[in-house]
Amino acid sequence: MTVDILTFGCRLNTYESEVMRGHAQALTDTVIINTCAVTGEAERQARQAIRKLHRERPDAKIVVTGCAAQIAPDAWSSLPGVTRVLGNAEKLLPESWTDTAGSAVSDIMAARETAGHLITEFAGRARAFVEVQQGCDHRCTFCIIPFGRGPSRSVPMGAIVEQVRALVSAGYNEVVLTGVDLTSYGPDLPGAPTLGQMTRRLFAAVPELPRLRLSSLDPVEIDDDVWRLIEHEPRLMPHLHLSLQAGSDLILKRMKRRHLTADAASVIDRARALRPGIAIGADLIAGFPTETDALFAETLDFIARMDIPFLHVFPYSSRPGTPAARMPAVPKALRKERAALLREAGSQARRRFFDGLVGSRTIVLGETETTGHSEHFAPVKVPAGPGCLLAARITGATDDHLIAEPA
Repeated sequence: MTVDILTFGCRLNTYESEVMRGHAQALTDTVIINTCAVTGEAERQARQAIRKLHRERPDAKIVVTGCAAQIAPDAWSSLPGVTRVLGNAEKLLPESWTDTAGSAVSDIMAARETAGHLITEFAGRARAFVEVQQGCDHRCTFCIIPFGRGPSRSVPMGAIVEQVRALVSAGYNEVVLTGVDLTSYGPDLPGAPTLGQMTRRLFAAVPELPRLRLSSLDPVEIDDDVWRLIEHEPRLMPHLHLSLQAGSDLILKRMKRRHLTADAASVIDRARALRPGIAIGADLIAGFPTETDALFAETLDFIARMDIPFLHVFPYSSRPGTPAARMPAVPKALRKERAALLREAGSQARRRFFDGLVGSRTIVLGETETTGHSEHFAPVKVPAGPGCLLAARITGATDDHLIAEPA
């Protein structure tokens, strides 16, 4: 292969990297860096990777794209070895991937459509990702991503069905629907379908699809059809990941989130009532500006009370240009300390969840010869094989994975 891709950040970036891989096949000695702008650490890692690549492969052509490149193209084009920078719209166009194409970063806020792409392979991955939504119309005070992704826009149903059908035909047994703000799917399409309506129609149109997951959901935008699928559709995996961000009402208001802790608790309780044993995950930001010890204690208490086993915790990262960057900051050391406390609370909840699964049966999606993920998205050690579905019985648990044997 003459084109290498380094992907940072979200599942949507993973999907888009495969689109670029298909477009860039004719290029020689090229490395694509698909950046993320969610945190300063994500940007630091991308810059570090670029500098290392330039030292080790000085003749390679380095193309930088992704959210960080969209937001600050000049900063990335000035790095050593970078030959061009592409915006988030341009990176998905075939004409951007010729030997004669140059840098191009258009105004992402003017984007109104999502292009259809047909992908049948995700390099080195057992599951496939499908973009169904792009961009975000909300303005959380900590988030720079709307300025990297543009306004919310949805992929038409026909293109989603075609993509999922192709992936299943290519041998993928699990598909993840992904987007920047997944629950905002549909209002820009004819008939204004909701995420749940689209997903229900997808199941009907592709009956051969074995397993489907939804990526992170906004707690206040989960529609009735999603709830019906959680209750009645066994092919929708029992795993609900929420864009929670905090467990303190005052911090949620200062983040300009659209839910309060009571809303999140109601969603979690409803999911557990409809699908007993469902795995709950959540994104959390530790040390948001103005977060006192007492406000942090509210978040820690909420996580413990709701017993959330799968936490994705970020220490707050100031993003220039966002309202939160102008708020009184929590010291970085304290942010890291609070993040560690949240992770420990999540670890304890995860161990309780894992212990409760011992003795049960599951279907594991194999990712290596010896590991995979259960229906609950729990890591499992079991003799498997990449991409296969294996019936297994859970025989043990550790703090970070389950142990199973073929059933």
